[in-house]
Amino acid sequence: MREQYDFSDSVPNPYAKKLKKQITIRLDEDVIEYFKALSDKNGIPYQNLINLYLKDCAASNKELSLEWK
Repeated sequence: MREQYDFSDSVPNPYAKKLKKQITIRLDEDVIEYFKALSDKNGIPYQNLINLYLKDCAASNKELSLEWK
């Protein structure tokens, strides 16, 4: 490695605001299996599918209706 690097011509990362954050989330096994089956059918990793679905929910302001019985 060099002792010093020249970053004078560097530019900010345009994707820095879009970086993903790693979290831990508990999902039911049947939910995971559902997205894994979709993954196999579409060739998209299941974690990306879950992210796309949640992003769609957030973009359209979907709200979950809960009824406790």
